[in-house]
Amino acid sequence: MIDLSKYKSGNFENSLTGYKYFLPSKINQEWKWDSPVINNLLEKAAFKLGELNSFSKLVPNIDLFIQLHVTKEAVVSSRIEGTQTELDEALLEEDEISPERKNDWREVNNYIKALNSAVISLESLPISSRLLKQTHEILLDSVRGENKQPGEFRTSQNWIGGATLSDASFIPPHASYVNDLMGDLENFLHNESNNVPSLIKIAIAHYQFETVHPFLDGNGRIGRLFITLFLVDQKVLTKPLLYLSAFFENNKSLYYDNLTFVRTKSDMTQWIKYFLIGVHDTAEKSANTLSNVLALKEKCELEINQSFGRKSQSASILLQNLLKKPVIHVNDVKNATGLSFKAANDLVADFIKVGILKEMTGQQRNRIFVFESYLNLF
Repeated sequence: MIDLSKYKSGNFENSLTGYKYFLPSKINQEWKWDSPVINNLLEKAAFKLGELNSFSKLVPNIDLFIQLHVTKEAVVSSRIEGTQTELDEALLEEDEISPERKNDWREVNNYIKALNSAVISLESLPISSRLLKQTHEILLDSVRGENKQPGEFRTSQNWIGGATLSDASFIPPHASYVNDLMGDLENFLHNESNNVPSLIKIAIAHYQFETVHPFLDGNGRIGRLFITLFLVDQKVLTKPLLYLSAFFENNKSLYYDNLTFVRTKSDMTQWIKYFLIGVHDTAEKSANTLSNVLALKEKCELEINQSFGRKSQSASILLQNLLKKPVIHVNDVKNATGLSFKAANDLVADFIKVGILKEMTGQQRNRIFVFESYLNLF
């Protein structure tokens, strides 16, 4: 059993070639703590997650909105790693992206594909190293890092910060320990006899994953995605609606400091507190977003019923499509509604007139329209 107040995070070990790496303690044990603060934060975070879950069940066509949550997560999580893609850009097609921004766009869209694929895979695969490797392979397909063993745990040393091992800010464990440590992490996740609540379990597991850093590239994105996948896998969430990347990105140095203090000061207590506050705040914001989306949807539906007359049916179809993909061309409207190009163009003009759509290119041809008030909610 690990007593949180006496937890030892691991040791710095000497490599054969002279650098020191950090070897974390294994985590697959029962954990105990006497911290009323942790218990209080756990209760509040679990309550907010329950609210989000209940709310998501009340929202009709919830899957329409989930894709925008996923896209926002992909944009923010990738931004932490240095990409510059914005939310509206991520929703465009690749041929609409300027050449100098295509690599960033691909990374964000790979993240969307990886997350969607992983959620589907959870129906037949438990949360596991196999699932994480499969997700990692999609993440690094044809982008930066494609030569860094996509879909495989590393077989060489990596590091965080600095240009070389000599000036690195953190050096994870030697590659020879990775499989053993990831096996221990996986056993911890599925060990039902250790009586660790799911939110505490994933807090500890996320720290351990980022410390082991099992891949040569993409660890940050996979580690953040891993949180959502675990909560869905454990049925804590029925839908993938909670993403902590925005919370972590809001004060990146605090996120990295809290991870570092576990390694250097064995302060897992502070990390768990920080993590639980993140879950609470993010669940509350997600529920508010869903509430605002519903209000906007009802407002637009009322506008359509009052203003569109014989076009109401086509307008309703277009609105449903905009909730899934809020950046469109006239041809998208034509395909979705079955209207002629002219009628689709007229319908778009009507949507602009009532303030639902806005043209974003300023061009006469190849115009792109955005459901801006909807995007702004995210």
